[in-house]
Amino acid sequence: MQFFDTHAHIGLIYESPIEQLRVIQQAKQAGVTRIVSINNSLRDFKIVYNTLKAVPGIYHAVGVAPAEVMNPGKDWIHTIEDGLKLPNVIAVGETGLDYYKQFGDKRSQIELFITQLELAQKYDKPVIIHNRDAGNDVFDILTGRIPDSGAILHCYGENAAYAKKCLDAGLNVYFSFAGNLTYRNARNLHETILNIPHDRILIETESPFMIPAKYKEKKRTMPAYLPATAKFMAEMLEMNLEDLSAQLWTNSCKIFKLPE
Repeated sequence: MQFFDTHAHIGLIYESPIEQLRVIQQAKQAGVTRIVSINNSLRDFKIVYNTLKAVPGIYHAVGVAPAEVMNPGKDWIHTIEDGLKLPNVIAVGETGLDYYKQFGDKRSQIELFITQLELAQKYDKPVIIHNRDAGNDVFDILTGRIPDSGAILHCYGENAAYAKKCLDAGLNVYFSFAGNLTYRNARNLHETILNIPHDRILIETESPFMIPAKYKEKKRTMPAYLPATAKFMAEMLEMNLEDLSAQLWTNSCKIFKLPE
């Protein structure tokens, strides 16, 4: 049984390359054998990529998150394009919209988001989407601009009706669930996962955030904690954990165009 962590900010768990490698080793011991490393900034991407580029099972996404909208960096488009040409860089992101913390203004966030959707289309990569209090705009933009390779609504936070709307619109989207799925009050997530096709579900840790309930005393989430979320998910779906892990693995490999 093996697991695929589709979203982990390895550079935010620890700054030390030695500690980052230890995190990955602990994850593999827990059965998490593939991880997508998500950058927190373009500078962070370069540092973490160079540290982990030779580590088997580690893949990367490159993009500018909404939090960086006011300062994405000089020549950020070229930086993303250069990153997408590197080995094992398999997605654009995370990008998207965040109206909760009001980074910059909505227009600037939308322009940043659309440009990265265009880059994902140009380089035939899926896009990893951050959506916080911006569901309507995210949906409207995706209906006309989703890349052919599809999109991941990461750390899914909308409800079942929103997921249904995306699927009914024919969007090639996957719904990725993090440790907050295990919270008792996460009823919107529980309802969603019970009402979407199993072949559209992904799992992530969102490390170092979204600590699963089992590890609530910890200071940060680790990729090694992913099986706890998977176990909770399997119980909700009334599935054998081995069968669920196989389904999640297949889904992850499909969206990221990786061999199983």
